[in-house]
Amino acid sequence: MPPRADPLTLEVVELIGAVVARHHEEYERAAAGHGLTGAQARVLSLLAREPLPMRRIAHQLKCEPSNITGIVDRLEARGLAERHPDPADRRVKLAAATEEGLRTAALLRDALDFAREPLAALDTADRTALRDLLRRMLEG
Repeated sequence: MPPRADPLTLEVVELIGAVVARHHEEYERAAAGHGLTGAQARVLSLLAREPLPMRRIAHQLKCEPSNITGIVDRLEARGLAERHPDPADRRVKLAAATEEGLRTAALLRDALDFAREPLAALDTADRTALRDLLRRMLEG
């Protein structure tokens, strides 16, 4: 049986959960404002960074590649994404954001501001420490 968590750890876990829940709520609202589902908005945000194969998108979002295919199909139908062969391996198709997709992804990113002000209130050293701690948690 794992050791019982101390009160501080439990509080931190609850706070992380509250931040994640607020982020998801805001993300869903922002996505809906653009006629997108939260999943479509998350895929579009990934594609705005770089073209990706479906399997890598699925891996990053922790879902099945077949789900991503449907999401990219819908983004493509809206003119927000497109597929093209991977120059490194012509057998692989990459999904990429179109110009309209890049604009929409930027609008989505700009709409997510619940944490922006509280984070801006922290100095650079505190934001850096928070970032580094979160990275360590995700690596572990």
